[in-house]
Amino acid sequence: MKRRTYLATVGSTVAALPVALAGCSGAPGAGADDETPTDEDDVSGKTTETDDGGATDDEDGDSENGSGTVTAGPSEVDMVTDGDQYYFDPIGLFVEPGTTATWVNVSGAHSTVAYAESNDQAETTRIPSDAEPWSSEVLSEADATFEHTLETTGTYDYFCGPHKSLGMIGRLVVGEPGGPATEGQPPDGELPDSQTIVDQGAVSYGDFAG
Repeated sequence: MKRRTYLATVGSTVAALPVALAGCSGAPGAGADDETPTDEDDVSGKTTETDDGGATDDEDGDSENGSGTVTAGPSEVDMVTDGDQYYFDPIGLFVEPGTTATWVNVSGAHSTVAYAESNDQAETTRIPSDAEPWSSEVLSEADATFEHTLETTGTYDYFCGPHKSLGMIGRLVVGEPGGPATEGQPPDGELPDSQTIVDQGAVSYGDFAG
């Protein structure tokens, strides 16, 4: 081979080496194992959704704020007129402290009033001594609601103002039984035992009255 032809061939080979080496950057140790998961990757296997306030909902439906503290979600009690029956359903409900209870007017016209002597129509107090009492207006529109947040542990008895004398009463247990409501029944009817409510989570009106 002529010297000039030989040098040209060697020069072309050397020039091609960087390109070949660059193609080896995907060699073992630099491939898919080194990829960093993106925000869309489900690294823990648990899906979360973030609301505008920075809270997340885990798979169990509990709400978790930015500090990692789980807070109770709202719990609903229906207020019902059914023929000559007037009742709260569930009649007994267990919630954790910090829960916002929501009363929903399903039919008829009803209110929810805590048994606290500071409230009209309440001859006795049947909520924890340091708890905040509540008293709603009469709700007459379908699906109208009233909310109250329950911070203090204990048993809370309440009634419907228009139908108190007809036995429309209910009970909430917040965290664990306690307070004056654990001492006998309210003056306007009967309610499930506080511990039964804790054990079952909720006692429907039908199960209790039936």
